[in-house]
Amino acid sequence: MAAPANGNKVAPELPRKAIGLAGHDTSGLLSPFLFSRRNNGDNDVTLKILYCGICHSDLHSLKNEWKNTMYPVVPGHEIVGEVTEVGSKVNKFKLGDKVGIGCLVNSCRSCPGCTTGFENYCPEQIYTYNSVDPEDGTVTYGGYSDMIVVNQDFVIHMPKDLPLDKAAPLLCAGITVYTPMKYHGLNVSGLHLGVVGLGGLGHVAVKFGKAFGMKVTVISSSPSKENEAIERLGADSFLVSSNAEQMKAANFSMDGIINTVSASHSVVPLLALLKPNGKMIMVGLPEKPLEVPAFSLIMGGKVLAGSAIGGIADTQEMIDFAGKHNITADIELIGADYVNKAMERLAKADVKYRFVIDIANTLKPNI
Repeated sequence: MAAPANGNKVAPELPRKAIGLAGHDTSGLLSPFLFSRRNNGDNDVTLKILYCGICHSDLHSLKNEWKNTMYPVVPGHEIVGEVTEVGSKVNKFKLGDKVGIGCLVNSCRSCPGCTTGFENYCPEQIYTYNSVDPEDGTVTYGGYSDMIVVNQDFVIHMPKDLPLDKAAPLLCAGITVYTPMKYHGLNVSGLHLGVVGLGGLGHVAVKFGKAFGMKVTVISSSPSKENEAIERLGADSFLVSSNAEQMKAANFSMDGIINTVSASHSVVPLLALLKPNGKMIMVGLPEKPLEVPAFSLIMGGKVLAGSAIGGIADTQEMIDFAGKHNITADIELIGADYVNKAMERLAKADVKYRFVIDIANTLKPNI
């Protein structure tokens, strides 16, 4: 996710010294960056960052493709770390706890979204990076860094049994697919779930769907992903979206669809896969507007909806569920010196399925 602001922002100097990887222009190249963070406040938790996942939105932000980047930008909102300091009013965490931070680090606390557990829809939400914190006027810097200070209300307890590197992407990719499944009733054993796209979001959606006891079908434009979907991830079936015969044979068979695709594509053949009153939830962000003929919704009473990440309570619920069912992301663990190469590969979709940076062991001042 990205902040609703434009241009560059010069933040005031703060007391805590930090090092990160920052982009300084639309080239998207990252380089070592010395900056500062605030002192730990009464309600704050300070983390030593251990791992940080690379989300595709990090690449969008680095290249200013959403036209809202404030350079220098330190990306990263799939953060796992260890608590090194707690404020005097912190009652949720203690020193040494393994914790996570997702896409948000603050919100207004009083709007209809915040008061009902949907901080992700707060009009004044503060993103983990590329936002301006109204409390002190500072720019938020993300998890491609060695430490971070965050209000305790936006910190997540990590399950003891999940490997932290593989769990980090769940703080964005995991909650992005878990939330729509929960709130649209697509988490019920025996229902048939379609997952469009088998990437960073899609492969996690398959795992959650199977953990809920659902029948899961992957719909992809890449026939080569069929064995991966069925043999390794546990999907029940696979459809090639360009195969009209396959798609037609599956019409009216699915209770719901999680659509993770961000490339421009037609949603009409996908809506046809739904049973009457079925739902398709968009979590991908195609650049061009969708073309949705009214008939494709009306004839069958179908629902097309959208969903963005999730609230803090739901994120904790999601990660606890993942811990219970041993759900993690499939990752490639990399060093900080490999991040620019990783971004090149990410732009080509050359990763299965998420890069994660080993921050604690590889982010050094001389990288």
